[in-house]
Amino acid sequence: MNRFEDKTVLVTGGTSGIGLAAAQAFAAEGARVIVTGRDSAALEKTRALLGAKALAIQNVVGAPEAPAALAAALAFAGVRLDAAFMNAGVARFAPLADATEAMWDDMFGTNVKGVYFQLQALDPLLNDGASIVLNGSINARIGMPATSIYAATKAALISLAKSLSAELLPRGIRVNVVSPGPVATPIYDKLGLDRAALEKTAAGIKAQIPLGRFGTPQEIAATVLHLAARESAFIVGTEIIADGGMSQL
Repeated sequence: MNRFEDKTVLVTGGTSGIGLAAAQAFAAEGARVIVTGRDSAALEKTRALLGAKALAIQNVVGAPEAPAALAAALAFAGVRLDAAFMNAGVARFAPLADATEAMWDDMFGTNVKGVYFQLQALDPLLNDGASIVLNGSINARIGMPATSIYAATKAALISLAKSLSAELLPRGIRVNVVSPGPVATPIYDKLGLDRAALEKTAAGIKAQIPLGRFGTPQEIAATVLHLAARESAFIVGTEIIADGGMSQL
């Protein structure tokens, strides 16, 4: 299929995990894909993977200058967006007693403020009928120890999808959320745990998933593409949960 032939799609945080899987899936469907990320080497590797039409831009979501800088780079390249997957984010975990204002500011600054003002800056570059997909999390739906700040940022995105959809509806622009459950991505390697602790943590999480396994980035990417495509035109301001039944059964 070529659902995104002659379409231009932005994927923030598109050099690894779910973002990379989505970028590759969009490219395979004919899209010109633009990815952002922090690391220049990873960006160049990703651009090569995505083909000659792809564009890779170094941009740190949450940095004060990031929204205007990305919008300016896209405008300079003559880009108009048909879809945007706002995937970039950070995750830090701590119980209430150990949480800090720095953690709060970092996660809300990136996951909420960064996303909101990036969308504000991109607004003039969105084609009528464009689709915006926000990367949420089932942590916004379930009570899990040590995730209170992270979960609150993802709950905020669900609210944004509703209010922004209502605001942008006159232009036919839809905003929806994909909320993954546990997915096998590099984020687990960034938790600062040794291999034994990681395996123990993974086993505990897996035991809570009715399907008995972690999801794959490609499975989440498939849902992102569905929400970005015209086939989902009747889905507006809502959330699709892809968690192997973890929050549902």
